[in-house]
Amino acid sequence: MIDILDGRKKETILNAEEKICFDRFHVARYFTKAVDKVRADEHRDYKAKYGTSPLTKTRYMWLRSKESRAEQSTKDFAALSRMNLKTARAWRIKESAVELWKLTDRKESQKGWHRLLGWAARCRLRPMIEVGRTIRNYLWGILNATVKRATNAKVESVNAIIQKLKVRACGFRNRDRFKMVILFHCGKLSLLPEGLS
Repeated sequence: MIDILDGRKKETILNAEEKICFDRFHVARYFTKAVDKVRADEHRDYKAKYGTSPLTKTRYMWLRSKESRAEQSTKDFAALSRMNLKTARAWRIKESAVELWKLTDRKESQKGWHRLLGWAARCRLRPMIEVGRTIRNYLWGILNATVKRATNAKVESVNAIIQKLKVRACGFRNRDRFKMVILFHCGKLSLLPEGLS
């Protein structure tokens, strides 16, 4: 899931499996990519077999959350999700994972995740099976995040600022200048002379 968890770094953190948390949005990204892969494969199969596909121009319907869909899109999506599609099965697994983040009790959350992972293992959809294996390997960090309600939103927002700075500059001549710009914009330093406020 994350490169930081190689054996050496994990050993340097005391009780790492109790402290490290995996952000829900990174976990959701794995499920979303798997749903998109299932959709693309199924769309390709339908096109080859029948010449047309019910999944044509539906990519973003499957990737958006319920709240961010337009009204007409919601009606179309409801009809699609009732069809016996592999993509609909994968989407249901993804949506079930989203609901599991609402649990706060560790045992209840663990039971829910194990049920979901069992479903993913039995669903016969290769991308979902692979995501299930990945999640199973790092379930301890996901459980930590659900119980502790930990998130890395602040770090992600700082990273977004840094990425904007990088794009705005169209590159830097060296790392020192890049560091200086990051510190200038993100360091919250006072630019007033000493003694003035």
